[in-house]
Amino acid sequence: MEKTKKIKLFIGLSYLALVIIFLLLFFSKFSLQEITSYEFIKENRLYFLKLKSSNLILISLIFLFSTILWVFPFLGFGSPIALLGGFILGKWIGTITVVLGLSVGATFLYIFGNYFLKDIIREKFLNRFKNLEAKFKNSEFIYLLIYRFIGGVPWQLSCLLPTLFNVKISNFFFATLIGIMPQIFLTVSIGAGLERIIEENNDVPKFVDIISSSEIYIPILVFISLVLITIFLRKLFYKG
Repeated sequence: MEKTKKIKLFIGLSYLALVIIFLLLFFSKFSLQEITSYEFIKENRLYFLKLKSSNLILISLIFLFSTILWVFPFLGFGSPIALLGGFILGKWIGTITVVLGLSVGATFLYIFGNYFLKDIIREKFLNRFKNLEAKFKNSEFIYLLIYRFIGGVPWQLSCLLPTLFNVKISNFFFATLIGIMPQIFLTVSIGAGLERIIEENNDVPKFVDIISSSEIYIPILVFISLVLITIFLRKLFYKG
């Protein structure tokens, strides 16, 4: 128990220190007023557009590395980084980069949890998810794939729960890679649509103009449909 407390304290303090360092570095360069202004967004859009045009591979690799860090150790989740990926890299390259980065970061988090947090996770969640144990034993990859696709669990926790079932690292990685692709593609598409709208508007666009764009409302409608499907599948998957 004492060892568990020390691990939790170390993780908490390390995470807090990393966040504070990141915020100090970030706000030493930009003020809150700057980053929330439309001019700031538009100017940086042009900056990233020029950078992407001159060195697409470099900016893709930087974004990939940043996405991995966003998941582990910063414990971020998919939606913000997917929107940013679409905004900076576009629909297709953004999807590939974000999906790969999230999958690698999630796998690192799973490995970390398997070595350091397994006892804590079993103590807190084993009884709640006991019904899934037999499913994972019967067909580990297939059920991992379904598990990643339907979600229903906070992203960080969803990366740690498979430690309950001792799944293979390779199965975890590839199931995550494939399972999160549909929703990440839709979110990246929205980010790419926002970039296009900002390109076409010198002033802040109205909400109606944003939502009426086919590059925005089509991914949103498909995303809502996907959510409804996953809610139905979730009830079947987590059924005791």
